[in-house]
Amino acid sequence: MSNPVFNSEHLLFTPAVPEPEAIPTIFAFPNTYTVGITSLGYQVVWATLAMRSDVDVCRLFTDVRESLPRSPELVGFSLSWELDYVNILNLLESLEIPLRSSDRNDNDPLVFGGGPVLSANPEPFADFFDLILVGDGEDLLGNFITAYQQVRTADRLTKLKHLAQIPGIYTPSLYRVEYDEDLIERIVPIDSNIPATITKQTYRGNTLSVSSVVTEKAAWESIFMVEVVRSCPEMCRFCLASYLTLPFRVANVEESLIPAIDTGLQVTNRLGLLGASVTQHPEFPALLEHLAQPKYDDVRLSVSSVRTNTVTVRLAEILAKRDSKSLTIAVESGSERMRKIVNKKLETDEIFQAAANAKAGGLKGLKLYGMAGVPGEENNDIDETVAMLRSLKKAVPGLRLTFGCSTFVPKAHTPFQWFGVNKEADKRLKLLQKQLTPNGIDFRPESYNWSVIQAIISRGDRRLSYLLELTRNYGDSIGSFRRAFKELRGKVPDLDFYVHQTWDTSQILPWYHLIGPLPQPTLIKHLESATAQFSVARTVV
Repeated sequence: MSNPVFNSEHLLFTPAVPEPEAIPTIFAFPNTYTVGITSLGYQVVWATLAMRSDVDVCRLFTDVRESLPRSPELVGFSLSWELDYVNILNLLESLEIPLRSSDRNDNDPLVFGGGPVLSANPEPFADFFDLILVGDGEDLLGNFITAYQQVRTADRLTKLKHLAQIPGIYTPSLYRVEYDEDLIERIVPIDSNIPATITKQTYRGNTLSVSSVVTEKAAWESIFMVEVVRSCPEMCRFCLASYLTLPFRVANVEESLIPAIDTGLQVTNRLGLLGASVTQHPEFPALLEHLAQPKYDDVRLSVSSVRTNTVTVRLAEILAKRDSKSLTIAVESGSERMRKIVNKKLETDEIFQAAANAKAGGLKGLKLYGMAGVPGEENNDIDETVAMLRSLKKAVPGLRLTFGCSTFVPKAHTPFQWFGVNKEADKRLKLLQKQLTPNGIDFRPESYNWSVIQAIISRGDRRLSYLLELTRNYGDSIGSFRRAFKELRGKVPDLDFYVHQTWDTSQILPWYHLIGPLPQPTLIKHLESATAQFSVARTVV
């Protein structure tokens, strides 16, 4: 039965009336409605399916659901947070669908998945999915539905083999992974008709995503979201958001962004500009001046992370007038040596200038993001971060400083994918806490244990599906993962292999059959540029 929560939605598209023979489809987000409906990716895929008359799509969340079809043919999941896999398994059980693709038969729906987690490295989850859509959905989704229609009445294996021919569609059961002890020896298709590799699909248009629904029930209440840029030109060497989504693309301001914004503001006064580096849109100043017009005076504007050297007094003034209290910048480290290692093209004086501009423009706070345990980091680099933040606090009295800090986690398709998690990172987070909090800096560390779990999943291979099933029953703590590794000793490599080991560049990695934007030799060149900086003497200030 449909839930009243859906009654508060303002739809910004017109759903099609499903044809009598439309494909009965469930599209799920493995978390609560409040979380799921705030995901722009989920919104856009759902709307794309709902605007097709040949698809009859219903939504499913962990707490609410629309009226679901009795016999769905397709069941999809959007996965944007690793530990939500537990809810995928729970939802499959609630739908009475076998958890593993190998246990499903012709009467079961095809289970497909997408989203950033699955596009980066789907292997730990591969045994739970029949199909994984790798990359941007703009073209891929339509190609998927069209190809499915062509084999809709066929048996399961025929469907999978046909869909495997569509660029960007990965059918894990049609690939065999062979191991030599801990290491992967090769990843091969089960027969010669299946493509040996799957290439991530990249949408190259200049109209990017915007909200398809606005609701007060979203985690960001009544927000209309506009994707201003996709990817990031900075290419920090640890950054999945940059490397996995290359090339950097921007939405057209006059033809796309402004019309979309004006449409959204008819139903709400809260606007969110999204992207990994929004202010690097070449026409961002023009967009900002457009939003500074008096007709937008009642708009509450928020901007996701911005490049530090683009923080001008004018930017801060407009944001302050539009009800923003603070800005977010990623500085990674107070050490210039570390910023060179990660390819963060940022000077310390630019950080100070950004803070001064934020204050001069009337903002109350500045949120800085950094990372501990980055490859090549030494204790002195942590000391330099502390010194930089203390100096910054003195330089801009009255500006509230927040420093969020995570542990480096290796991500697929980045130059740092071969490095492990630094075991010293936990100590370094504690040192930062001890040094910064007494100085009036709001320090917000991300859990080191959560970073370890993230690393297990981000570097995992198919053998981990059994581990994920066990931890699902034990709980999502690091202790649960350690217990599961112990129980599976001899069947999967140990935790240290996945989390802390630095892998050799000659190794076959779990995602090597999934082709990202940059080839491995290019990633290795970027890696070598970083390691060349490891022994460079630090600048004495």
